[in-house]
Amino acid sequence: MKKQDAVTLIQLLKKRYPDATCSLDFTTPFELVVAVMLSAQCTDERVNKTTPKLFARCKTIQDFADIDIQELEKLIHPCGFYKNKAKNIKLCAKQILENFDGEVPHTMKELTSLAGVGRKSANVILLEVFGIAEGVAVDTHAKRISNLIGLSQEKDPEKVEQDLLKVFPKEYLKDINHIFVWHGRNTCTARNPKCDTCVVNQFCKFYQSKK
Repeated sequence: MKKQDAVTLIQLLKKRYPDATCSLDFTTPFELVVAVMLSAQCTDERVNKTTPKLFARCKTIQDFADIDIQELEKLIHPCGFYKNKAKNIKLCAKQILENFDGEVPHTMKELTSLAGVGRKSANVILLEVFGIAEGVAVDTHAKRISNLIGLSQEKDPEKVEQDLLKVFPKEYLKDINHIFVWHGRNTCTARNPKCDTCVVNQFCKFYQSKK
């Protein structure tokens, strides 16, 4: 896709979803770190139903480091993979306390050095907490949309991200993160995508192939 077409695509989607924002609830940087970890293989809606009780119990990073792991597992159980997530949350809290003076770091390299934080999670944290749009958080929606439209043929999220970074100007990266999620939930759904009413179907290889 030409860069100008990519810009037009994003502008059309921005107009379609003017209120697209992060759908995870949080009030502190570390709460978002935890919420992003919990969102792996889990819906944001489920995470948002789980975190109020968790955040009421653990108000500081030190609280997360100190909480008994079995209690933590019980609190996050609804989000699935709770044993591994609990282990990562506690270790991540300890790493931030020991290595970053209790402050969530704000570089890709530092964030991805934390337990349970991969590149996708780091992209979300950088954007939502620090306003830094360094890359694209390629979740299941972004991957599906990129593959269907023809922005990338890759399946690995990091390779999809690299393809997106080649075609979209840097100033639009902050929009892509939110817009692809909203478009994937509302129009370009995994089952029965609403292709006929999609505002960017003229750019979509999948839609054009069906005509």
